[in-house]
Amino acid sequence: MRRVTQQTGKGKIHRRGVLVVVGNGDGLVGYGEAKHDDGARAANRAFAMAVRNMDSVDRFEGRTIWTEMSSKLGATRIILRPRPVGFGLHCNPNVHQVLKAAGIKDISAKVWGSRNPLNVIKLLFRMLHAGNAPLAMGDGIGGPGRKLDKGSGVRGKQEIERERGRKLLILRTR
Repeated sequence: MRRVTQQTGKGKIHRRGVLVVVGNGDGLVGYGEAKHDDGARAANRAFAMAVRNMDSVDRFEGRTIWTEMSSKLGATRIILRPRPVGFGLHCNPNVHQVLKAAGIKDISAKVWGSRNPLNVIKLLFRMLHAGNAPLAMGDGIGGPGRKLDKGSGVRGKQEIERERGRKLLILRTR
């Protein structure tokens, strides 16, 4: 929750800005942002938007990500690395909360550049939700296709198998 101010010709207008992260702890996670004069109303609107924006995260063995990923948004850069069983969440506090809500248990993450919580969380969701930036797509209205290289979301099992040219072996541990 933060206080935001709009400067107008007649003076300053103060409001509350809220960012809410929700998840079921089993691969479903989303975030919502809202602003309102009343902090409680802003929180309710942000929560409703977060529930609407929930999407699944493709996890390896239900505990980590499939492969190492890095991405950039503005001045914020994040690298996510899968880790072995029992490693835990070694990462920035904002990243920790999102990964905990998504049900990811073993991962390490490094945040470089700007550590602004809003940018960190938005970039992390871009990385976790697959298909956020398809490569070589147009603008949707017949405009020229341009290469988007801001990250491509979590790579799924099929994509990794296709890249390596062989099936992945899933190891079950109890």
